[in-house]
Amino acid sequence: MRMKIIAAAIVLAGYAAGASGQEDSDRWQFQITPYIWLPTISADLNYDPPPSGGGGGPGIDVGPTDWLDLINGAALLNAGASKGRFSVFGDLVFLSMESDGDRVVSVLDNANIPVDADLNLSTETDFDGLSWTLAAGYSLRQTETSNIDLFGGVRYLDLEATVDWNLSADITTPGGGVVLPAQGSIKDDAELWDGIVGVRGHFAIGEGKWSVPFYLDAGTGDSDLTWQAMAGLTYTYGWGDLMFVYRHLAFDQGSDGLLENLGFTGPGVGARFRF
Repeated sequence: MRMKIIAAAIVLAGYAAGASGQEDSDRWQFQITPYIWLPTISADLNYDPPPSGGGGGPGIDVGPTDWLDLINGAALLNAGASKGRFSVFGDLVFLSMESDGDRVVSVLDNANIPVDADLNLSTETDFDGLSWTLAAGYSLRQTETSNIDLFGGVRYLDLEATVDWNLSADITTPGGGVVLPAQGSIKDDAELWDGIVGVRGHFAIGEGKWSVPFYLDAGTGDSDLTWQAMAGLTYTYGWGDLMFVYRHLAFDQGSDGLLENLGFTGPGVGARFRF
């Protein structure tokens, strides 16, 4: 079975991509970045076949206009610290979504077969995920107008997806075999640990208060590949920075894992406070 859902998310996250005008100091410096991230969420999930012999899993397609209707909850926290050329940072994101009235699509001989909407009495998809990243870095370049850090660390993802469906009739083949029973439920989860390496930093635009932050990492482990990229614009104030960014976060376990593809892509805006 394959299911398309419309889900939702308002994600707060933060990335200490190198503060503008960072000084090479012997004291610890800290920063916290509350962020509003407005991603489009897309995923192809693989479930074990239900007892009836169907196969496949739900697909997730989330647009920003759907987030407020379908999000159950979110808990997010980011923090970073640096001393001289050394730094550490961490990011925590919890996301819970639920969608009712989804459209059921059965899979037969690797072909998607939409189920008549009149047969779909009720269908619900739950999608819960917890992700955190922890890394340490070393500054390769520090000036009054730019900073480049090389870092390494770990990324953890704990994901659970559940689909419950209720149809008015079984979905059958022309020969009478049942592809999808009228009622059923499938559930699966994934717990991934991946090592990551990457680069992050910023460079100033001219002699004003604008700068360009950037972030890129990639890694593997339980995932075939996980990677993340971010770039944008930052305006510096006395208290910290106002940031406008575009960010992409992806996980891929391959065709044998629950997460064949999972991606978060979209713009964000937030404030980075330094102390």
